[in-house]
Amino acid sequence: MNQSRQPQTDAYSLILEAIDVGVYKPGDRLVESELAERFGVSRTPIREALQRLETQSLLERDGRSLIVASLDHNQMAELYVVRRELEGLAARLAARHATDEEIKVLQDMVEADDALVDDPVALSRANRRFHEQIHLASHNRYLVQQLDLVHRTMALMATTSLAAQGRGEIAQSEHKGIVEAIAAHDEEAADRALKEHISVAFMTRLKQDAIRREK
Repeated sequence: MNQSRQPQTDAYSLILEAIDVGVYKPGDRLVESELAERFGVSRTPIREALQRLETQSLLERDGRSLIVASLDHNQMAELYVVRRELEGLAARLAARHATDEEIKVLQDMVEADDALVDDPVALSRANRRFHEQIHLASHNRYLVQQLDLVHRTMALMATTSLAAQGRGEIAQSEHKGIVEAIAAHDEEAADRALKEHISVAFMTRLKQDAIRREK
């Protein structure tokens, strides 16, 4: 049974990653035959993966075609409200439940990511790993599932807020503060630090969008 589900999982993950890294951008049309050829997967698991992505609102219908969904201003604002609250809860629970080993991994991640501040794409991937590590350290499977959906939807944003001038260094400083609060098992401080981190990221993205509209 696991073997029969594996191709679907692979096709889903491959398409999702392609959207996440910008191979397919909001508005791009996804064609079964082209995806099957690109990823070396038969059309049946591709079709199932596309249906799953449509159900999750990551793809939307344009006539008979499926295109990568896009987020309008209100949807983006709603997403950040939810993300801020859920991420804050994850940090709070991580401060309560994280093991010494999990804290050390977070500390090592922040230190290693300092080398990526001038590479927004690499830093964006590292940023996602960092947040996922906090989610896991919360030791709450249901929260992890909800945050996974939120982060998948974040892939529908055309650019990363980490591409803004100076944002990489600021984000790294914020990450260090979050980890320090988790390491101190200070639930209030961890919650506050991560919520503030998300708020700053949202403000940065709003400024990016304002600049794009002027062009």
